[in-house]
Amino acid sequence: MLQPHQLLAEYGATFSEADKEKLKDGAFEDVIKAAQEAIVIPPWVALAIRPRPGVWEYVRVNISELAVEELTIPEYLHFKEELADGSPQNNFVLELDFGPFNASFPRPSQSKSIGNGVQFLNRHLSSKLFQDKESWYLLLNFLRKHNYKGNNSATSCLYFRPTVQSVQSS
Repeated sequence: MLQPHQLLAEYGATFSEADKEKLKDGAFEDVIKAAQEAIVIPPWVALAIRPRPGVWEYVRVNISELAVEELTIPEYLHFKEELADGSPQNNFVLELDFGPFNASFPRPSQSKSIGNGVQFLNRHLSSKLFQDKESWYLLLNFLRKHNYKGNNSATSCLYFRPTVQSVQSS
């Protein structure tokens, strides 16, 4: 299995400067630069390509025939397991689908949100808090119940002590 830096090193070592100049700014170079890993099981090379954040594509290339096939995620993972196991005949693979657990979970839609997960979640949760009066009620009850050494420090630090009735009337 080759990692991105190994792929780029092999690409640089394999082609002459004249050939690299011909391939520059072409689809082949774009694929090599976007590849996150390569699995080599002769005569096949499978590539996991990430053209942009959140988008993955999987292809398999037959080096002998120069044929390219698109792979599904399970096919790619099966090919990867074949490298580890050495046996292509194992059809019993444990597959877990966590999709139902995060169906209602917010997802960043802009690439600038990548790496700012805590900030993204804070914005999402605070916007839900300010949209729903029931959320205010639950928050106030939470703050009233939690104290430290007998002091209700969470609500005493507020400039005013909102009551459930004042929140409900707003």
